[in-house]
Amino acid sequence: MSSKNKERNLLRKVYGYYFPTAWKQDKGYFFSRFVQLIISSISPLVTVVMIPEIIAELMGEKRSEVLIQLVTMLVLIQFVLNLLSALFRYFIEKSTQRFEDYYSGQLSRRIMELDFQLTEDKKALDQLELAKNGMTRYSGGLNGLMEPLFNAVSAFITMVGVTYLIVKQAPFVLLISIVVVALTTFFNVAKNKIEQNGYRKLSKIDRIFGYLGFGLADFRYGKDIRLYDSKDMMVEKWKRYTEEYNDKNVAIANKMLPLQLGTVMTNILHDAAIYIYLGFLGITSRITIAVCVQMISAAGTFTNSLKSIMTSYTDMVKRANYAHEYVKFMDYPSAMEKGEKRVGKGSHVFEFKNVSFSYPGSEVSVLKNMNLIIHEGEHLSIVGLNGAGKTTMIKLLCRLYDPTEGEILMDGINIKEYAYEAYMKVFAPVFQDFQLFAFSIRENLLLKEDFDEADEKIARATLTKVGISEKLRSFTKGLDTIIYKRFDMDGIEPSGGEKQKIAIARALIKDAPVVILDEPTAALDPIAEYEIYRQFEDMVKGKTAIYISHRLSSCQFCDKIAVFSEGYVKEYGTHAELVDKEGGIYAEMFAAQAQYYRDEKNNHASVMAVPGE
Repeated sequence: MSSKNKERNLLRKVYGYYFPTAWKQDKGYFFSRFVQLIISSISPLVTVVMIPEIIAELMGEKRSEVLIQLVTMLVLIQFVLNLLSALFRYFIEKSTQRFEDYYSGQLSRRIMELDFQLTEDKKALDQLELAKNGMTRYSGGLNGLMEPLFNAVSAFITMVGVTYLIVKQAPFVLLISIVVVALTTFFNVAKNKIEQNGYRKLSKIDRIFGYLGFGLADFRYGKDIRLYDSKDMMVEKWKRYTEEYNDKNVAIANKMLPLQLGTVMTNILHDAAIYIYLGFLGITSRITIAVCVQMISAAGTFTNSLKSIMTSYTDMVKRANYAHEYVKFMDYPSAMEKGEKRVGKGSHVFEFKNVSFSYPGSEVSVLKNMNLIIHEGEHLSIVGLNGAGKTTMIKLLCRLYDPTEGEILMDGINIKEYAYEAYMKVFAPVFQDFQLFAFSIRENLLLKEDFDEADEKIARATLTKVGISEKLRSFTKGLDTIIYKRFDMDGIEPSGGEKQKIAIARALIKDAPVVILDEPTAALDPIAEYEIYRQFEDMVKGKTAIYISHRLSSCQFCDKIAVFSEGYVKEYGTHAELVDKEGGIYAEMFAAQAQYYRDEKNNHASVMAVPGE
């Protein structure tokens, strides 16, 4: 496909994507743009037509009343046109902000809907960076895309108007202008290619640049930076990447310099040729002084209009290339196969059949030919040393990733065949790195803005179950209390244990058939962790529950224990079956921990600590 066909296809794709959504969001924008187009088309023609009349009167009869009328008319027309232009430019700017908010919101939604594994994929992250910058900083957003299009149409209307005058009085001006515009367009196309190639090379360093410049300013890093006195290292990294970023921009500027100089020289030659030609016509009395002035103005208007058409086209292509990165991200291919099968109600049976898994871009197998069955209503404890694959197994079960080999079944059917959103509703996990948001406690629990009295009762009852209701009563705003002080100075900074209890309450409120605790209590002391697990066990009766912990505190509550080691399920059984198994992994872990935690009643070890995944 030729480059011109590629450009046309690109423009059709980009404008075909943005026009319908923009029209739906704000029709008034296009009305304002249309009025601006008429004004910008008429304004140059008024000057071209009126100035010769004024000069002719000055060179002729010099009637003061006629001169006053002509000047007043010119000033009034331009004043009205400028006033209308400013008014509608204001409307356009208001619409522009709405468009920015809309497309930013759509991008945020797409990021949240993206398959989780793509959030850790370098190509997807680079495409996200291209999309963010391409739709804002480089393309200028929706208004940046529309501006060159409307400019081209306006310039075309103006050019048609002055062409008649030029052909009638000084036709050679057209040839000079066309040659100059062709050269200018050549330079602009070359500059645009340099810019676009440089933009792609800058996408990765833009991410690093943004992380160091803005991410490290996040207060979450404050304690570590201060206590480890690492600010100098951070600043040095910032300087190094800033220099690299600037060096790349300087390299782009150096490549563009000769082209920019060529554009300047072309404009100088254009003006010289026009003045020489029109001067010759004036000296030889082929045109009057008034017409000569008119032709100079018309020549400038024609050249600028033709340049505007050509540069607007190249600008459209350039901006469309940037904005297309947004379109590509919004259409980024799914990393997962998704079915449409409905999920049945109640508990479910899950089976891992010969499941192996390696993270994208890695050749290391985290899980290797793993087989495991989780029965409905079963409480399963997953234990193992760091790196054994416990958390990875949960990610696969929740379909945050798909197996590299093998399959996972729910009720005998491959989980890929189920509707994705319906399948996600089966699980209520609490991960070790769970997140609370800088919203109210109620919103963190319910994760919705619309709630009724029943939701309120459920929230309060659940907080009572997890043992945080007394703390809640100390807050003057109750459930409306904002977590963190990021946006509200009256917000609270909950302790680690309080955060974990809120996260557990959120999982319970979801009322999913499968509840997962993936090391959320790692920051608690062993006894506190044991108490949370004991209480939690009472709360999830009748549900399937999966426990992963740094410690073995949940094991004696569970029906079965799966011991992970080197990507396999090495041992499987009840606590009683595994604790006395000679040479067993679980038995060794239990023995290593038993000396630290003893049951007060029977002096039997009940809660233990071991480094986990």
